[in-house]
Amino acid sequence: MPKGYIIGHITVKDPEAYKEYVVKDTPILLGKHGAKPLVRGGQGQVLEGEQHDRHVVFEFESYQAALDAYNDPEYQEVVKIRHRTAESTIVVVEGYEE
Repeated sequence: MPKGYIIGHITVKDPEAYKEYVVKDTPILLGKHGAKPLVRGGQGQVLEGEQHDRHVVFEFESYQAALDAYNDPEYQEVVKIRHRTAESTIVVVEGYEE
């Protein structure tokens, strides 16, 4: 079964307030839903498309597991913090498996 991924492109507008989002999303996505962070910040360049300052990729056991994590009501409460403190594009994608 292919893995699932949550991919986020984020521009933080209020860095101090955004810290609360990071503190609260980590136990939900990584702890409760078993996400594996593959990319979490770090250096990057946008070569095509819209520029964002921060990029994240979380790997899940399946596409459905990634959707379940994103749609978790507890996580959706935390998402409100990100909406107040940053601009973002978040996608859930299914990985490729040969």
